[in-house]
Amino acid sequence: MNRTVLKIEGMTCDHCVHTIEKVLSAVPGVEKAEVNLKQKSAVIISDRPIDMSNAIFAVEQEGYKAIVIS
Repeated sequence: MNRTVLKIEGMTCDHCVHTIEKVLSAVPGVEKAEVNLKQKSAVIISDRPIDMSNAIFAVEQEGYKAIVIS
């Protein structure tokens, strides 16, 4: 399993968390996305390498900013 952590900017509530989890989960190859409001982060779990530019684009289309941190 691959694990990638994104820093997410612009989240303010649980609705933001659910929105980001939904769009990240729809990215091809993503098995699970876990978003943490307090830590302003998202963990993406995948069974194969994924194109992180697709994940970042999906988040940014919803009005947030995403940066790969690990």
